[in-house]
Amino acid sequence: MKKSHIIGIIIIGVAIAVIISTAGDASSYVNFDKAYEMASNGNNNSIHVVGELKKSAQGDIVGIQPSNDKLSFSFLMVDENKNEQIVFYNEPMPPDFKRSEKVVVIGSYNEDVFVADKILMKCPSKYQENTVKAEI
Repeated sequence: MKKSHIIGIIIIGVAIAVIISTAGDASSYVNFDKAYEMASNGNNNSIHVVGELKKSAQGDIVGIQPSNDKLSFSFLMVDENKNEQIVFYNEPMPPDFKRSEKVVVIGSYNEDVFVADKILMKCPSKYQENTVKAEI
């Protein structure tokens, strides 16, 4: 075999090893029950939970509690199975947070509170289709 063939096989082997090792770190969206179960079983990886902010019967967002220094806040989130959970975020509230339609929190459990390392938001205005009606 030529040296170039051996080097090519080694590069392909390393690439396959990298792909396999990163595939194990990929996470999927879960609900709060599954996230708590994963944390109880010793899974310290980042867990992705998707849901919505808790709203009152009138449609107003409830449960947002900013800290005294406004550098962190907690909020109530409802997952897809209608489970409510307090989520703590150790960063200031994102500007469009209250307007978000869906929220994805990435983090882990600390006792009975989900501590988010990152928050991803889907704002409705960004995804709504604008239609123009022409009057004749």
